Amino acid sequence: MLTLPPVDPPAWWRMQTRIGRDHYVRGDTNDYSVHPDAIGRIVTVLTDNDEVLALAPGGVIVARHPRCWARHQTITDPDHAEGGKTMRGQLQYHQQAARQATAQDPSGPLVEVEQREPGSHDRLFTIIEGGGDSEAG
Repeated sequence: MLTLPPVDPPAWWRMQTRIGRDHYVRGDTNDYSVHPDAIGRIVTVLTDNDEVLALAPGGVIVARHPRCWARHQTITDPDHAEGGKTMRGQLQYHQQAARQATAQDPSGPLVEVEQREPGSHDRLFTIIEGGGDSEAG
């Protein structure tokens, strides 16, 4: 048998993941909530025998949960749930305001797109006669 190393091995598991719209990370078979401000960011998840910790860039803690040893559980921090509810409300407000602004402005599309006759692309790429540089202008 070999001698023990001079430094204890780490007692935690480390992984990095990008936080999705549901703002949860998976540790083992369980899902742990993360503060919704971290959505879209890459976080480092540290899991040991007692705790699950999620760190945003700069070492900001965006989640801290006691480790759950049951399987297939969803663990939600009430602050994370409230933050998600607030963010969804803000999104719905902005979407509704955008729909109302569009409904009040009947001027049509904001971007004008050039319309060409159907055969012009065929002529442009010399699929039919008269193609090549005949429309270069």
